Amino acid sequence: MQRTKAPFRADEVGSLLRPPKIKEARARLEKGEISADDLRKVEDMEIEKVVHKQASIGLKLATDGEFRRSWWHFDFLSHLTGCELFHPEEGIQFAGVQTRHEAVRVIGKLDFPDDHPMLEHFRFLKRQCEIAHVMPKMTIPSPAVLHFRGGRKSISKEVYPDIDVFFQDLAKTYRKAVKAFYDAGCRYLQLDDTVWAYLCSQDELNKLRARGEAADNLQEIYARVINYAIAERPADMTITTHVCRGNFRSTWISSGGYEPVAETLLAGTNYDGYFLEYDSERAGGFEPLRYLPKGNKIVVVGVITSKSGQLENKDDIKRRLEEASKYAPLDQLALSPQCGFASTEEGNILTEEEQWAKLKLAVDVAKEVWG
Repeated sequence: MQRTKAPFRADEVGSLLRPPKIKEARARLEKGEISADDLRKVEDMEIEKVVHKQASIGLKLATDGEFRRSWWHFDFLSHLTGCELFHPEEGIQFAGVQTRHEAVRVIGKLDFPDDHPMLEHFRFLKRQCEIAHVMPKMTIPSPAVLHFRGGRKSISKEVYPDIDVFFQDLAKTYRKAVKAFYDAGCRYLQLDDTVWAYLCSQDELNKLRARGEAADNLQEIYARVINYAIAERPADMTITTHVCRGNFRSTWISSGGYEPVAETLLAGTNYDGYFLEYDSERAGGFEPLRYLPKGNKIVVVGVITSKSGQLENKDDIKRRLEEASKYAPLDQLALSPQCGFASTEEGNILTEEEQWAKLKLAVDVAKEVWG
């Protein structure tokens, strides 16, 4: 059966390739040729168009493509009370390429401010979605990302001499964020998360231990923070997560199947849905889906890649969904690309036309599989 509530049988992770007009406006703003208000007007116009485009291909939801962001995570995290954006000596290392030298650190007591800019971003998206008759989906980084990305060295020891107090404040901050988005009208919220995939990667765990972090109990800590953050969501609010293996200009970071985290993630965190990447051998097999509890939780299987423009074969996708259904009921599965198309404003290496073909393919296959 098709689904009338999120996540839908054909869904998407969140980010979309930035249109040329937004890239041009950003460049002009940096040169001082236009104002921030001029840029916002361009973003408004392009978001309005992209919402209608998502509706026109048959999606039941729409995001703003993260068009107002430079990064999928730093733009949100840097506007939390107690956080700031800074420029470290190195960027984030992907396979063969490094990002811009930007990161976020904690310099004060954490809190979620009433005027966080993404609340207004959501309100604008919601207005466009009401016109297009689709559900607005908001994406923000998971709380685990704030800790894992920089680790202890990025959290002020003067403000948080006890790391347990940091985790308590992080959980409270996100609980407040969930309520703020709900009050703004959000009924479909996604917490994007690279951390669970890193915890499946021996290389990433070795790096974590090399910088002095205690890696062995992080799964339980993150699950506790997430569960506290989302515990008070009302019954009509869906909260999902996307587990990302790294997505920058079509490159990646982590390898390894979900087995090391599957039980904690699927059975131990109280999300309504999980967007899991399954577009390459690096993700391993579907066997970890056996930990998905029977019931209402949905795994959105990302077997369509956002990293290249080559269009997948329908029969291949159906075959992979059939494989997945050996470990989790087909009724608890859905379909999407494995990640967004532009986790940073640079975007992946494919065209907008190829992007829309991928999303349309998800819609078409979902109709054929679920009716």
